[in-house]
Amino acid sequence: MPFLYYFGEMPIKFLILALLFPVLTASQENPALIRSSTAMETAWDFPKNPLNDSLPADSHLAAQIRTGFLLFTETPRKAARFTRNLLSCNNCHLNGGQREKAMPLVGISSAFPEYNKRSGRLISLEDRIVGCFLRSENATGTRPAPPDRELIPSPTSQEVLALSAYISWISRGFTVGSPLDWRGQNVIPAKNLVPLERLDRRKGKELFLEKCSTCHGEDGQGVEIGDKKAGPLWGPMSWNDGAGAARVYTLAGIIRFAMPYLDPGSLTDEEAQHLAAFINSKPRPKFPFKSSDYPREKVPVDAVYYKK
Repeated sequence: MPFLYYFGEMPIKFLILALLFPVLTASQENPALIRSSTAMETAWDFPKNPLNDSLPADSHLAAQIRTGFLLFTETPRKAARFTRNLLSCNNCHLNGGQREKAMPLVGISSAFPEYNKRSGRLISLEDRIVGCFLRSENATGTRPAPPDRELIPSPTSQEVLALSAYISWISRGFTVGSPLDWRGQNVIPAKNLVPLERLDRRKGKELFLEKCSTCHGEDGQGVEIGDKKAGPLWGPMSWNDGAGAARVYTLAGIIRFAMPYLDPGSLTDEEAQHLAAFINSKPRPKFPFKSSDYPREKVPVDAVYYKK
């Protein structure tokens, strides 16, 4: 399951683990990425960390990059006016978006603008970030917000621009159209997709209790582990029903390659899909603009919260 960290002081035991296992922090295929097979020992590793690494000489840009990193890893606290739940960007894009097979964002700024099926148009990186706030962070929700909260984020909101600066910084060296071999690897092959009607939510629940409840709790709301807490997988503090993770096959791909957090990659393709079907059978906040989605494309079969 996706796992949420509120990044504070690193516990000594995990600092020791990080020092003991430096060989596990780099991918042979993609040296800039954390290997997908590693677990807790690399939870706090960032191959590129703007709080420690050299930044552009422009002081404003450097500040934006640092702010974007903090927003990415501590979204509920640092972007409170656009975050109506308890999830961070780092919840799905692990290790600051620098872990293979966990939707890494290294180089991703070079892919924009690109066509987005859900929007039915070309979108910018900033448009994509706005979409994440609206959906994964449930910015349209009703949790009490600071008095200066804008109604919804825009491509020029300061939080959006800071996140764009951080993502562009970890994408340095990639030109427009650069091949990103690590993109799209958290996807279950089409030949292994199980038809939705054959997915067993009861089996998914059994797997959840066995494999996921240690971190997420039997109620799916997360368990305190030291000063960290796993992210809620359903209910009012989770992603809304218009988010990408609200699609069964999309969520199954995240689960298959990045979870369980202590033993990533140990589930089969089929098990991940049963788990995703169970999780996305649960209630979650409603995205109020779903009727505007997919204006030129068919609604995907696994978008179970949409009216077909």
